[in-house]
Amino acid sequence: MTDPVKVVCICGSLRKKSYNAALARLAPTLAPPGMKIVPAPPLDAIPLYNHDVQESAGFPIPVDALAAAIRAADGVLICSPEYNWSIPGVLKNAIDWVSRMKDQPFAMKPVAIQSAATGLLGGARMQYHLRQSLTSIDAVLFGRPEVIVTFAGQKFDDGLELKDQAAVDLIKQQLAGFEKLIRKVTGN
Repeated sequence: MTDPVKVVCICGSLRKKSYNAALARLAPTLAPPGMKIVPAPPLDAIPLYNHDVQESAGFPIPVDALAAAIRAADGVLICSPEYNWSIPGVLKNAIDWVSRMKDQPFAMKPVAIQSAATGLLGGARMQYHLRQSLTSIDAVLFGRPEVIVTFAGQKFDDGLELKDQAAVDLIKQQLAGFEKLIRKVTGN
């Protein structure tokens, strides 16, 4: 039997009652047997990107920790909301920091994306913009199926458990396909 692929999960929301944080917590339970999903270091300690800080003091410890987690993983899962039709600032800031590293952590790294939002589009516009940003730093993006949980307020219960079976099944399908992509890219 082959070793499980290791996936680090980055959550693009800082909210305690975030639907996307709930997706991130759910992912390890829905992963196929050949995949292990672990949480990434939190993004809330990463300062705003400033090239002057990078030049004078180097990369902050939280940025180094995130980069190390990405490098140590075979793939990355990003669960993120959509803010103002785009990527939340905290997630974009983290990507901007690690993209400046010489050994760029996202280069040739398989990445899958999930989003949940209370509206009709479920974070689809964020996913589009995130795909653009990740393409610019040579990530290998997983295509389909896309996990876009629309009307999240109706699909999660008060304890933030996903109760929509169609969404659960889609997440399982995505993670199974993502494992195949990771094995293809990494040769693992």
